[in-house]
Amino acid sequence: MTSPGHRLALENAEAWLYPGVFPPPDAAKHFKALYETLAWQETTINLFGRQMKSPRLSCWYGDKPYTYSGLTWQPRTWPQELAEIHIRVGQIADTPFNGALVNLYRDGRDSMGWHADDEPELGPDPIIASVVFGTTRRFVFRNKSNKTQKLEVPLTDGDVLVMGPGTQTNWLHAVPKSTKPVGPRINLTFRWIEK
Repeated sequence: MTSPGHRLALENAEAWLYPGVFPPPDAAKHFKALYETLAWQETTINLFGRQMKSPRLSCWYGDKPYTYSGLTWQPRTWPQELAEIHIRVGQIADTPFNGALVNLYRDGRDSMGWHADDEPELGPDPIIASVVFGTTRRFVFRNKSNKTQKLEVPLTDGDVLVMGPGTQTNWLHAVPKSTKPVGPRINLTFRWIEK
């Protein structure tokens, strides 16, 4: 049974947090399988006109190619473990997904800078579902038109965050670096590629 979700206090956006969707034994099993079997890559991305190494490991699984920050991922068949998670997350979000960008944050030095998932192939107002396995990290939203307006959400092992209408249009999000010693974290972001 899915734990009840609660809506986050984001102006002009719908985002819902579902804590502990995957209970600890399932989350641990998924983390181990994904960590050991996915095709992790250290990528080079184009950020503000500069080529730089991405501060995390990543991989893409899905039915279509996906491009962001000057990097194009080719389609790759869903492994069984990822396919099971894909089905469950689609049920929670009540929306279809045909791809997942998976990131491995090895420790507190790995991070994700401010961005919105607003690439053209995602459509005008995409729904993105994010799943976390492993260490809790800070997940921060910042309003695009008012940088002082922020919301911090600690995402914990087994949580699902569904970023719905208005979220990518009106808000940025990030996973900041941590100065505290933290263990690894796997984050899966499910999305629908239109083109």
